[in-house]
Amino acid sequence: MGKRDSIQKGSEVSFRKTVTEDDINQFAQLSGDFAPNHVDEAFMKKSAYGKRIAHGALLIAYTSQASSQIIEDYSAVEKNATPISLGYDRIRFIKPVFIDDEITVRYIVESYDAEAARSYAKIEITNQEGQLVMVATHIMKWVPNAEA
Repeated sequence: MGKRDSIQKGSEVSFRKTVTEDDINQFAQLSGDFAPNHVDEAFMKKSAYGKRIAHGALLIAYTSQASSQIIEDYSAVEKNATPISLGYDRIRFIKPVFIDDEITVRYIVESYDAEAARSYAKIEITNQEGQLVMVATHIMKWVPNAEA
C-alpha cells in the first residue's frame, strides 16, 4: 500500500507474533499485574486452563503495533494531521492465549467520519489454530497539524 491522502475504509494490516514467557513476565513487571493466572505455573496447573495465560492488556498492547503500521501508509501523517488513539471499545477476550501461542493481529478500517476526523477499525486476534481470541474496535482521531 503506497502513501494516500486520507485513511480509507477497507485499509488493513496484519502481523504474527509468538507470545513468549518473557513477554508475559516483562509485561507483569511493567504493569504491576502479578496475578497468579499470569505468573504462577503451579497455581494455573490446578485451573481448567492447566497453564499460565497472557494478560489481556498485553494483547491490547500488541494491537497498538497494528495501528502504528496502518498510519505509516498515509501522507496525512506527515502533511495534514497527527493520528492519536482515542481508545478501544467493545474489547472482548474470547479465548485464553498461552505461552508459545502464535497470534495474528488484524486491523481493518471499517469507517472514517470526516466531520469528526475519526477512523474506526475492527481488531481481531486469532491463535495458531485460527480461533478468535480477542476482538475490539479502535477509534483514532486525526488531529489537524498546526500551520507552519
